[in-house]
Parts: sequence; structure tokens; C-alpha cells
Amino acid sequence: MVIVMKPEAEKKDIENILKYIKELGLTPHVIEGQERAVIGVIGDVSVLADKPVISMDGVENVVRISVPYKLASRMLKREDTVVKVDDVEIGGGNFVIMAGPCAVESYEQMIETARAVKKSGAKVLRGGAYKPRTSPYSFQGLEEEGLKILKQVGKEVGMLTISEVVDTQHVEKVAEYVDILQIGSRNMQNFQLLTEVGKAKKPVMLKRGLSSTIEEWLNAAEYIMKEGNYDVILCERGIRTFETYTRNTLDLNAVAAAKNLSHLPVIVDPSHGTGRRELIEPMSKAAVAVGADGLIIEVHPHPERALSDGAQSLTPVEFERVCREVKRILSAMK
Repeated sequence: MVIVMKPEAEKKDIENILKYIKELGLTPHVIEGQERAVIGVIGDVSVLADKPVISMDGVENVVRISVPYKLASRMLKREDTVVKVDDVEIGGGNFVIMAGPCAVESYEQMIETARAVKKSGAKVLRGGAYKPRTSPYSFQGLEEEGLKILKQVGKEVGMLTISEVVDTQHVEKVAEYVDILQIGSRNMQNFQLLTEVGKAKKPVMLKRGLSSTIEEWLNAAEYIMKEGNYDVILCERGIRTFETYTRNTLDLNAVAAAKNLSHLPVIVDPSHGTGRRELIEPMSKAAVAVGADGLIIEVHPHPERALSDGAQSLTPVEFERVCREVKRILSAMK
């Protein structure tokens, strides 16, 4: 259920409703819009059936939300959510590129990459420290040492940082070092982990599971948001289909659908979505055209020597070309 407040509603009106909702054993979530506030009500809202909430001061309307993802729904908030991280805004017409290697390997590798991707226009530096791999014998990441390198390099070059959290025990540690927490596709329905990152109160990028429906993806976002963390960024990274030519099938339908169903920003990962270096540029351009709010791309100064995902990593020169083409499309669309 959503309680829509009048544009002129006062703070005390909202506080009175919050108190009333809590007394009934329900959980309210206040979402501040550009013109008005709305209050999402979570729980057994049938107790409100005979309660005249609409007559309370400051209330304009009461609307039932039929979808299970109440807080992430466009029905709750009509305008796009803009996730602000320091001076970088993601969503609401603000297109942001995140880039960096799949895994942090060394300070030298990270500083070379960071300087190159920032020069091309990236605002966020990516790098994995904890690397869950299909094979237990593959490189598993530098763990906390990798986080330290990522933070140091981000600070030196003036970029925000993002890294994946793979375990509930790591949430506090990763949050200490990076600006944005990433939930990978394998953990999209790790509900304990989603709850913990929701409590961390740091922006979260939530990747779609490799076999998940759009509704399951949005419900995963709901787990984070119900903890009071509304700074969630959705990421389409490809799904598993019968096709074997590409690593995954990049589902750009999901970008348009998610932006229609939800107010959360949606970015695209063409690196994992295709797994093929030569397809990253065309799929990046397609993502821009379909309305994505950003891209996250794997870049490595020497892909042939990468310890993880070298086959889908761009060189700095290739990445610069992708950024140049993306900017052309953004300019044309405006």
C-alpha cells in the first residue's frame, strides 16, 4: 500500500502517519519525491481496510500496490531515483560509466587502468577482491589486500570505487573500503546477504541472476530496500540461454522493462553479457539506445595476462573508442 501525501503536507503530518502505521504493527518507508512524499506500507495491510487513513491531515490518496516489490515499484515513486555517491549521480538522465579489471591483481595494474579509464570518461573504478569462480582452482582474488589497493588507487586518481561482496561476514569490511557495494549474479537471491548490505547504508549495485526473471530481480532489490537503503542500482549482465557463441545472452528487453516497472536506475554489463571483446562496443551502444543509465565494463592494460576474464576485457585503447561512441549516441539522443 502507498500513502500519497499532498505537495503541501507538513513534516508533522508525515510523523503522525508514521506513528499510526507503526502502532498497527506495520512498517512504513518514506520516499521523498521531487514534488511530494509517499509512504510505502509493508506488512498485512488488511488491518487498514476499515481505517480512514485518507482522511488524515496531509494525505492526498491511498493506493494498493499489486506487485510484490512494493518499494522498488514505479507505482510507489513515479519519478526516477537518482543514486548520489559523493558528486556522482546515477539515474534520472545521468549516464555513468564504471570500468576496471575483473580482479585486482596489483597496485601497478590498478593505477595504470584507473588513469586510462578516467581519462576516457569513467567515473567509477571497479575491481574484484573476493572472486567466486566456477572452478575452485581459479584465481580467487587478493581479498582485503585487494580492497586496500582499490581504495588507495581510487583516492589517488579521484574516482569512486565498487567491488563485490560475496559473504555476509565481508559486508562491513568491504563497506569500509569502497563507495558502492556490488551483489553478483550468483548471490542475487542470497537473501541474508541482501539484508546485510541493506543495513550497511551504502549504495548497492544488484546484478540480475543468470537464470532469474525480472520480477525475481526486483524482489531481490526489495530485500535491500526494506532495510531502509533506497540507493539501489540494478545491473543487467546477461542471462543463460541455449546460445553458446556468447558467454551469456544480454537481455536488453530487461532494461526497458525494469525502467518501466521500477524507479531504480538500470545499468548494463556488456562484458559479462557477451563474454566476447568484439561485441562489447555494439552492445554498449545498444544499451545506451534502449535507455540504460550507465555501463560497467571490464578493462585491463594487458588482457592476455589477466588472471580473470581476460577474453572479455578491453584494452584502454579499445575502451576509449567505446566511450567515444557512447558519447556520440548520448549526444544524438539529447
